[in-house]
Amino acid sequence: MNKNGVGREIPAYIEGVGELKAYESPFSIIPEGNKVGPKLKRPLPHKNKLVDSLEEAVKAVGLKDGMTISFHHHFRSGDYIVNMVLDVIAHLGIKNIKVAASSLSTCHGPLIEHIKNGVITGIETSGLRDPLGTAISEGILKKPVIIRSHGGRARAVESGELKIDVAFLGAPASDEYGNANGFSGPSACGSLGYALVDANYADHVVLITDNLVEYPCLPASINQTQVDYIVEVESIGDPKGIVSGAIRSTTNPKDLLIAENALKVIMASGYFKNGFSYQTGAAGASLAVTSLMKEKMIEQNIKGSFGLGGITAQLVDLLEEGLMEGLFDTQCFDLVAAESLGKNPKHFEVDAGFYANPHNAGCAVNKLDIVLLGALEIDTDFNVNVISGSDGVISQASGGHSDTAAGANISIILAPLIRGRIPIVVDKVTTVVTPGETIDVVVTDYGIAVNPLRKDLIERFKKENLKIYTIEELQKIAENITGKPDTIEFGDRIVGVVQYRDGSVIDVIRQVK
Repeated sequence: MNKNGVGREIPAYIEGVGELKAYESPFSIIPEGNKVGPKLKRPLPHKNKLVDSLEEAVKAVGLKDGMTISFHHHFRSGDYIVNMVLDVIAHLGIKNIKVAASSLSTCHGPLIEHIKNGVITGIETSGLRDPLGTAISEGILKKPVIIRSHGGRARAVESGELKIDVAFLGAPASDEYGNANGFSGPSACGSLGYALVDANYADHVVLITDNLVEYPCLPASINQTQVDYIVEVESIGDPKGIVSGAIRSTTNPKDLLIAENALKVIMASGYFKNGFSYQTGAAGASLAVTSLMKEKMIEQNIKGSFGLGGITAQLVDLLEEGLMEGLFDTQCFDLVAAESLGKNPKHFEVDAGFYANPHNAGCAVNKLDIVLLGALEIDTDFNVNVISGSDGVISQASGGHSDTAAGANISIILAPLIRGRIPIVVDKVTTVVTPGETIDVVVTDYGIAVNPLRKDLIERFKKENLKIYTIEELQKIAENITGKPDTIEFGDRIVGVVQYRDGSVIDVIRQVK
């Protein structure tokens, strides 16, 4: 075991994973080598790419035991594609498959049976929810799951670390030659930013659509040069599932108090000025901040440069009001954003590599001023856990958390100080996803704490008479209300490996008892 840069014990080698490089610091790794690419192909003129069924497509791409398949998560809890494809693979008797999805949701519980019957033997993803996350935490998968951030996944695919044999990509609109987008049709989800990486780098690409349109389907996000086969099915997903589990508008007084505190931080930070850039999540407090910030932008005649990441109706509103110059969109968090992407040229679709891959010539998070992020736990070193719950079970996603925290001028955590009678500020987080040196401010309903590394912010906030607590003081306030939480017990077996965005290992997840 080696102690990494956040003090976690990391094994040098894990069976089924290989040698591990321990995390050192946010920008310590200097990449070597070149990007990889998909196989060369020679489709003959007027070749028909349409096939009659998923089974025919699986056979046509030559999927075999031991291969890696990928999926995108833009339908979130409304996704039908993953379960549909794996049922066909199981029916064909193919085994030992690695599933490399950009994220997995609550609707993917049926994967548990495919793990039990040997169809799936490996998973690499950004997120896992119950019941699949619970089953993996309890040890159902023989190999540890690999958890990557959105930027880390793009890096792994583009560098060849994660080689995709076949990408199965849901397309809300496609023509018969493989031009496709995400903002047309009955299952519109908006941006296909995570699917774009897979379309570029997988050896074979199968598009699955419920909306086959006349050639050419324009504008196209995925294009015909990337696609081998197209399958038309009755439905690829429920667009209402885009909202569930992502967007959460709020009238909760606690969320609104957090939002008001966060706005004070933004206003006093020095970054709220003409040309600022901004990213936020889709939880209640974050959405409230954007709405409150809009009022201040109008009041002070401030216009931003760009909004980034998962785009919401609130960010679309800023764009349409002329308060933002543009939006870079990797995924749409609601149907308002999906509609906007299809009609506004300043609402621009980008892939996950453009968004957050740390090993290209300049990803978008490097130009980010302000990011608002959530947390399941924060420790007194400002390390953040966004993957495992207070019971140690894998239940959420790494997402773009560590990517944006590393790139932004100010990263702000929004979280209630107490969640479900459990303090969110702890001595040591259960799982480190984002290192504390990239976290600047923690905003709770009880007060604000600033990372001591950011002396500039501390001075600014004092000048603005913004009351600041130490992180230890916030922890004490919480524990005086709830008591100190019990220590979680884990077994020795490692069930998950959490990569930092550069591919080094920032933590491991052990089997829950």
